[in-house]
Amino acid sequence: MIAATGVDESSLSYRGWRVVLACFLMAFFMFGFGLYGQGVYLAELQRAHGWPGTLVSAASTFSFLLTSVLVIFTDDLLDRIGLRSLILCGLSALGASTVLLALMQTPWQLYLAYALMSVGWTGMGTVVIATVLNSWFDRRRGLALSLAFNGATCGGIVLVPLLLSLTGSIGFRSAMLAATIAMVVLVLPVVVGFIGWPAGTSLASGKRQSGGAVARPAHSRRALLANAAFWTMVLPIAIALLAQMGFIIHQVSFLEPLIGRASAGLAVTLMAAMAVVGRLSLGLFVDRLDPRLACSASMTSQAAALFVLIQSTNPTVLLMCCAVYGFSIGNMITFPPLIIQREIGSAAFAAAMGLGTSISGIVSAFGPGIVGLVRSFTGNYTTAFAMCVALDLVAAGVVLWRPGRRGHTTSEGVSAS
Repeated sequence: MIAATGVDESSLSYRGWRVVLACFLMAFFMFGFGLYGQGVYLAELQRAHGWPGTLVSAASTFSFLLTSVLVIFTDDLLDRIGLRSLILCGLSALGASTVLLALMQTPWQLYLAYALMSVGWTGMGTVVIATVLNSWFDRRRGLALSLAFNGATCGGIVLVPLLLSLTGSIGFRSAMLAATIAMVVLVLPVVVGFIGWPAGTSLASGKRQSGGAVARPAHSRRALLANAAFWTMVLPIAIALLAQMGFIIHQVSFLEPLIGRASAGLAVTLMAAMAVVGRLSLGLFVDRLDPRLACSASMTSQAAALFVLIQSTNPTVLLMCCAVYGFSIGNMITFPPLIIQREIGSAAFAAAMGLGTSISGIVSAFGPGIVGLVRSFTGNYTTAFAMCVALDLVAAGVVLWRPGRRGHTTSEGVSAS
């Protein structure tokens, strides 16, 4: 699942960079609406309907759990309906979700909207983006992933403050509808025009064609579950993402009483802007970095930023903490495909990404709900965010464990341990 040899990946005329642009826009709206925007929904739905924060937080957890189940079957869906059709289904589901969020009146509609958002994640999320870019790039894979996933953080930089600003001027309903129209207008043409597999890959899931039969995804998943290196990558990422998602979803609610709505929006922008800087830095030097060591350093920096955050009420310090936290926030989704490619291989890449994303997603899905629950019990966010600090430090230690490779590489590209 690598780009055809002999292709100049550094040339701007290489079609893979147009695929990167399409993936950037997909990530921009998927993460903007599906992750960073949930902090806005939490605040606005509480304000508009009087719903308790635990209800909306539980809906977020439900959505992330459902996404984690659906994403396991990404490889199978790519085989069955094809890449472009899967992405278009995801775009349609995400659009329906955001429209329903704008128009909803009852709690069951909230859960339906978040279920549709899960379908959007399956068609436009990290597994699809990483799989298609892994097929187009070899020597510039890290840079391509970093640029595409920067769309996720740009979604936080642009979309969240825009939603907050539009909500203040034209109302939450109109703001969501306008942003949904913009998404369809921008994403649909590039998906139809740019997305596809490179020559030499199958038209289904991007596997390189060869004379032998391609291993079935289920068999690859069984091999992965028995691989120690896979688990020492997945579990710490899952723990760190649990803490990260809990903070992101509750960030606006935590900061607004302390520094006001406008400054809370600025904090989200700073965090996302620093995520762009952090991911670009990784992309430029990724081939010379140990991804596990870099991952551990990122988790430690997040723990330090959160620790200082809960000790201060100074607006400047709070903004600086959000900026430091954001520097590594984007790389939490960039590290897994890099580690998978180096330690597991290309043949099982889509299966490993799907299974790893599912496991980490199931664990991390509890982040918003757990943080909301602890906040409800204690009456503040101090204990909840202190828990996130401890989880980050545990994850930073576990990801450094490198199980010895005593076996050989299997036919699925998974090293036996």
